[in-house]
Amino acid sequence: MKRMVLSLLVENNPGVLSRISGLFSRRGYNIDSFSAGVTADPRYTRITIVTSGDEACLEQIEKQCAKLEDVCHIKKLLSGSSVTRELIMVKIRAKDTERQAVMNVTEIFHGKIVDVTHDSMIIELTGNQDKLDAFLDLLQGYEILELARTGLTGLSRGTADVKFL
Repeated sequence: MKRMVLSLLVENNPGVLSRISGLFSRRGYNIDSFSAGVTADPRYTRITIVTSGDEACLEQIEKQCAKLEDVCHIKKLLSGSSVTRELIMVKIRAKDTERQAVMNVTEIFHGKIVDVTHDSMIIELTGNQDKLDAFLDLLQGYEILELARTGLTGLSRGTADVKFL
């Protein structure tokens, strides 16, 4: 099973996210991660989709996405020629005596403590999926109360494949 990261530049029209996710569900394709946000030009949204399947399935996904009316540009984000990141926020139970150890691990991973209460802490961390998974692995001794992940987002390196509309 292979993994593919697609970056779609789409027209910012009502229902565009529904049409794209509907394409995946109608055809039985899996979405591992989906993130979307408006670009510098509010007429367009950039959508990053992580999907997996065999070679033929991934090729079909790319072709089907390119056929959608709202899709202006599509490209694969390949490791080595792109930069991808994900954000996590994790709330853990942490007593006064445990906070310093959590802060030390968070600092090593270049994360931020964004909230502290009497019995919990919320940590924000950005990075590639391996880094985030390694951080979560180190938190196994703590009770994770809540966890939120944004999904992968990314851009290709350089200016060679920038699409101007």
